[in-house]
Amino acid sequence: MKKTSLMFATVTTTAAVALFMTPLFMALPSAGQDGPPAGAPPGGGAAKGAKGGGGRGGAPAQPAGPMPKTPDGHPDFSGFWNLPDPPAAGVERVEAPAGGGGARGGGGARGGGAPGAAAPGGGAPVAAVGPPGGAARGGAGGRGGGGAPGWVVDPPDGKIPYTPEARAKQQDILANHLADEPELNCYESGVPHSEANRFGAQILMPPGYMVQLTEFLHAVRIIPIDPNRKHIDAKYHLFQGDPIAHWDGDTLVVDTTNQNNKTWFDLVGNFKTENLHVTEKFIPQDANTIVYESTMHDPTIYTRDWSMRWNLTRDPARPNSDGHPHELMEFACIEGNRDVQHYTEDKGGKAKQVLGKKQ
Repeated sequence: MKKTSLMFATVTTTAAVALFMTPLFMALPSAGQDGPPAGAPPGGGAAKGAKGGGGRGGAPAQPAGPMPKTPDGHPDFSGFWNLPDPPAAGVERVEAPAGGGGARGGGGARGGGAPGAAAPGGGAPVAAVGPPGGAARGGAGGRGGGGAPGWVVDPPDGKIPYTPEARAKQQDILANHLADEPELNCYESGVPHSEANRFGAQILMPPGYMVQLTEFLHAVRIIPIDPNRKHIDAKYHLFQGDPIAHWDGDTLVVDTTNQNNKTWFDLVGNFKTENLHVTEKFIPQDANTIVYESTMHDPTIYTRDWSMRWNLTRDPARPNSDGHPHELMEFACIEGNRDVQHYTEDKGGKAKQVLGKKQ
């Protein structure tokens, strides 16, 4: 199994630089679970220029074909899936200064699909979140202080439509409270961030449910597929919320309410309230690609609804070299763990700061 170590970056400078100082997670393979074969792109997806698999320089792979079906005729998402890494600069679009390079981490999410590809059923095109297989962390611009596309597809400007008061709160979090980042404290990611975490997930589809087991933070989503089901009482609030799903043709639509306010959309302070209502869509593009869309509704902090989109790509789940089957790892991160000693006092941590450097 691959051994996972957790290392958090130190935030030491102003808010502008803090935008790019996000937690770094490093996966180190060990004997139980091999890394990808030599030449394979990050996340186990197809190599650039190929569809549905195949290595660089070889013959193009055959098209993936349609998503398999369950016995009741609906798409069968069962299997292992690569989830994209959250953009290091946040889910919002970051404009590059004149002559600037790309922001660190802004070069496309792991597992992103081909830019501009049409979604099934004549829907909106798939988000241009990266080339097939995903760009390497850091993107075209490396560690520069330039722009990043983000994941917001509506509004067209790529910005979350905060009210002025909510935007001021988000900026204060970014400038002064990055040590409160939920995953830094081993909280589950919440929705829709839970659909964008590295190390991948396994989806099971027993009758009447979609169950998602995510390696990162050992998170579990149990989503009942029942249009007649009612949401739990509004006084209860959960990290993953209360999801209820139904089929709209081949698209699985998930209505998620009752989230708590302890999770963010990303790593740079885009926060939530308990009033958030998320409409998720799992759209099968082909046997190896799910287009994931989420639309957020919360009139207490937004001036309008807004949406994000990215792709989930199937992991081939090859057996390891010792014959052991591919499987998820236990992720040792316990709610309440804190790493604030690596954050400076100006960011809510404990480390001293002298002349812009941690003491």
